[in-house]
This record gives sequence, structure tokens and C-alpha cells, in this order.
Amino acid sequence: MNKLARTVQAQLLAAIDNDDLVLPTLPEVALSIREAAEDSEISVAALSRVIGQDAALAARLIKVVNSPLLRASVEVTELHTAITRLGINYSCNLAIGLVIEQIFHARSSAVEQTLREVWQTSLEVAGISYALCRRFTDLKPDQAALGGLVHQIGALPVLIYAQEHDELLSDPVCLQYVIEQIQPALGDKLLSAWDFPEQLATLPSQIDDVQRTTARADYVDVVQIARGLQRRDDTQSLQALPAWRHLKLPLGSELDAVQLLEARDLLR
Repeated sequence: MNKLARTVQAQLLAAIDNDDLVLPTLPEVALSIREAAEDSEISVAALSRVIGQDAALAARLIKVVNSPLLRASVEVTELHTAITRLGINYSCNLAIGLVIEQIFHARSSAVEQTLREVWQTSLEVAGISYALCRRFTDLKPDQAALGGLVHQIGALPVLIYAQEHDELLSDPVCLQYVIEQIQPALGDKLLSAWDFPEQLATLPSQIDDVQRTTARADYVDVVQIARGLQRRDDTQSLQALPAWRHLKLPLGSELDAVQLLEARDLLR
């Protein structure tokens, strides 16, 4: 690690420890959706009104319903129908995930490009997580997809920091190193600040622990394997992970990484 990377890492860690780092907040529509989700008696019509306040979000949700993984015989063109087909809980989780994309913007063209790359990777991991979860577990596919979307969310504060520090922006190798080193801690802190559910709130810091063992499969296992498939990691290496065993994934050709990669279209 070079001197710049050490300096930036120390500054960011100190800012985290002292609560001095300004963290991005969830957009108002996401907070409204979360509040709606906490109402066990909310109707499809009421949730449609909440989500419908953001026309772009409503359009994205309809697009998801018409994606290859969920498409029915009749194309969905109305938000009410889309929510009915997805269900209340799924619609809420998916909508919150899609809202997070709105945060991925920057003033600097260099930072914007990196944000786009982070988001694209997160989309692909989310789609694969959804497919894995639906095909091989009893966990909730929408929660798995949300986990995939936020597994790199800690990169966001680092990139926001980089906008104010030209010396970091001018050294892409150093910037990438700092992101890799800092984002797990920042990701946990950000998701905790956003009141994410416990099973997802510490996912960013746990996903790199390839030797973690659990009594039963969880969302960290799902996203960990999904990330490996997205990166096209060596199959034997993936199959050696405890997460693979936790999920009871097949060892043969039944688990086709190419087919799972197609699932990335779910959230586009």
C-alpha cells in the first residue's frame, strides 16, 4: 500500500469512528415505501399510490415484472397490476433497491464512471442472487436481490470523498485499493444508518469472509456465490466454499453460470 492509500484509509477510518463522515441518506420515496411496508394491512392500491409518486420508479417496477424471469402471458402496463403480481413485500423490497440507484451519481466524470461500474456489477449480482435464491433455497428472492444490490454500497461514500480529493482521483489504482479496503466497514455503517434488516445490514463486511460457517443458509451465502458467478470465478474454487455447501448447490452442470448471468436482466 502506498503512502497516499495509507493516508486516505486512515482519514476515512477515523471519520467513521468519530461519526464525522457524511453518509448519503435514502431518498424520501424509499422512506415512504418502507413506512408503507411496515403496515401489515396496506392494500395494493395504497402502495401503488406511494410508489406512483415517483414515475420513473413505477416504470422500472413495471419493467421488472415484464422481465424474462417474471414475464407472464399478458404484458403488464399498470403499476397496480405489477404490484399485484409481485406481492406487497416483494414490491416494497424491490422498489427500495431500485431507489438506491438514484444515489449513484457524481459531479466528477471519473467518479461517475466508477459509480456506474459499481452499480452495473451490483445489478448483475442482484439478478444472480435472485435466481439462486428462487431455485435452490427457501429464502426470499427479493431480499437476496436487495442484498446483491447493496453488497458494494460502501464504495459510495469513498467515491464521494474522492470528489473532494484530486490526488486520490488522479490515482485510479490507489482509489480502487482504498475502495476495496474501506467499503466493507462503510457498507455496514451505511446500511445500519438506513435501518436495513439485520440479515442484510452486515452483509458488506461478511461477504469477503470465504470461510464463514453458519448453521443454515443465509443471504450472505447467496450473495457470496452470486458474486463469484458474476466474476466467473473458477468453479472448483466456488464449490469448495462453505457457502456452496450451506446452499446445497449441485456440483454438476445443473448450476449453469451462463443461465444465471441472464438473470441480471431482472433489475434492468
